[in-house]
Amino acid sequence: MHGADASSRSSVAVFYLVFLPFALGHYLSCLLRGVNAVLTTQLLASIALTPAQLGLLTSVFFLAFALLQLPIGMALDRYAPRTLQLWLLALAAIGAWLFSRGHSFAELMWARALMGAGLGGCFMAAVKAISCTIAPARLPSVHGYLIAVGGLGAATATMPVKLALHYTDWRGVFLGLALAALAIGLLIRLLSPALPVPVVAHTVSQASVWRVYRDRAFLRTIALILLPHTVFFGVQGLWLGRWLSDVGGLSDDSVAYLLYLGMAAVIFGAIGMGMLTQWAGRRAIEPMQVAGVGLLLFIAVQVAMACNVLPSLPLLSVLFTLLGTVTGLDYAILAQSMPPSLTGRASTCLNLLIFTGAFLVQAGFGLILGCWPLNSLQQYPPQAYQVAFGVLVALQLPGLAMFFIYRYRRAGPSGKMAACTAAMINSKEDYETRSLWTSRQGKTGPDR
Repeated sequence: MHGADASSRSSVAVFYLVFLPFALGHYLSCLLRGVNAVLTTQLLASIALTPAQLGLLTSVFFLAFALLQLPIGMALDRYAPRTLQLWLLALAAIGAWLFSRGHSFAELMWARALMGAGLGGCFMAAVKAISCTIAPARLPSVHGYLIAVGGLGAATATMPVKLALHYTDWRGVFLGLALAALAIGLLIRLLSPALPVPVVAHTVSQASVWRVYRDRAFLRTIALILLPHTVFFGVQGLWLGRWLSDVGGLSDDSVAYLLYLGMAAVIFGAIGMGMLTQWAGRRAIEPMQVAGVGLLLFIAVQVAMACNVLPSLPLLSVLFTLLGTVTGLDYAILAQSMPPSLTGRASTCLNLLIFTGAFLVQAGFGLILGCWPLNSLQQYPPQAYQVAFGVLVALQLPGLAMFFIYRYRRAGPSGKMAACTAAMINSKEDYETRSLWTSRQGKTGPDR
């Protein structure tokens, strides 16, 4: 009983002192990532922006976020996550404050970039801190909880922000978010305990980054999941609301409510996806198989969205966010298939690709819409969205088709040997990868 009580107290301490403070940073990151979707009408009323400028203004967050991933990943291997997060969240607070005072496209864009740079370490710092304090077997489920907290932040960027606009304007919202960023940074620094972080040479970190990009497990994962993940982030963060408004003719309040429901679906979807993956694992079903089926449904929803069937638009918007949570499996897949010394940098390398892609998707979507003229209500025609969604679907289909063709060839026409063959191949690859890592570790020391 004494051991169980100690374990319970330890779990409670980890939750309140490690998980909760760092999860709040991820919460704020997801909130600021998607808040422009609700504030678009007020922004356009205050500052004249073209669709391309609006897409660039919102997506520059992703670009700055992406560019900071590798430096942050290396810094997390050198410095305590709590110290790094304090300075990064202070930078995000400065960006939010400058955004609240911006009066031109250029001022808003640079402030938005500062926000993206400052929030670029929230998720990875949380992963780093959590991985140092809990057992590896629990990481997939805890990652699911962390993603669910991010979904809660994205949900807060919808109806709650819309309600806040009854008491202030968009400038007041960003001023409040600047104060929240400072408060969370201080909370992390004061509550989170110091974690042991080995100090390594910069060249070792650079070498490990290139090892990640050459790793077969990494390449297989991004070939299937990367593009859908970028589409999920890019569309959900801005254009999903405009699609509901322009094509569906819904009011701002209705759009905010549907976006709120969609973010609630993200919370339940992230938790449910983690539970489903664990259930499938006990039945010898790989996470990649779960991802493949989920992405097939996710892309099918996008095909339906491109058809612009008006009665189904609200349902499709919620299904898009619900099924989009399957893209979060890439982090768990990499954590299970790569050596422990590379999992942190593998996640930052993946983040670099995801957020660069999200920037391109969000900005590119706006460029496609800009090829059509606005109507009297400042809306784009349904045909513009059909083309934009059609292009996204066309980009995702090859990776999905290659995945199923590869699995069919491995299993044979009957499919009876699929699970056995997959287990043997994965075991062999895992053995070879970890053997290589062990031999290098013996020569150079831990690569962390």
